[in-house]
Amino acid sequence: MRAKAALLTPGAGAGRDQASLVALDAALTERDLVVERMDFPYRKAGGKSPDRPPVLLAAVREGATNLASRAQTVPQGVLLGGRSMGGRICSMAVADGLGAAGLVLVSYPLHPPGKPEQLRTAHFGDIRVPCLFVSGTRDAFGRPDELVAATTTIPGDVTHVWVEGGDHGLRGKDHEVVEAVCMWLAQLASR
Repeated sequence: MRAKAALLTPGAGAGRDQASLVALDAALTERDLVVERMDFPYRKAGGKSPDRPPVLLAAVREGATNLASRAQTVPQGVLLGGRSMGGRICSMAVADGLGAAGLVLVSYPLHPPGKPEQLRTAHFGDIRVPCLFVSGTRDAFGRPDELVAATTTIPGDVTHVWVEGGDHGLRGKDHEVVEAVCMWLAQLASR
């Protein structure tokens, strides 16, 4: 199903106004998607430390359900994703059964920096929607070879786009992120 809406979620240290999310919002809105950039409950409450995963997952489920209603579509018409932790939580929600048109995972935090043994991939085998991973080639949260190897367990179609020289923050690379997402969406629509 073609995406009619997109829910964009921020990384742990940022909010809904993170530069890459704002840039994606503008580009996706221009392509006639209904876009919502959300904040997680801890940010709304003025906190700095992320909520526990069940709270984050509930927030994504609620955000996706409300957005689907607002966009007058079914859950499978909503594209989910975001930066780092936000994208990871979206992927966990989809693996847990939340319907989605696909996942856009910008700077997926494969593991904590310097701790490649602590993979955040236990749910990958349950993701059956198309996935786009946009990552920097110098991301301390997961090297390209590590991410490619880890994503082979995802049953859905997986696309990787590498931002040359980009670190986890991908600062100054919003244009490349937006271009990758828009090209991927065009490919999905042509299938």
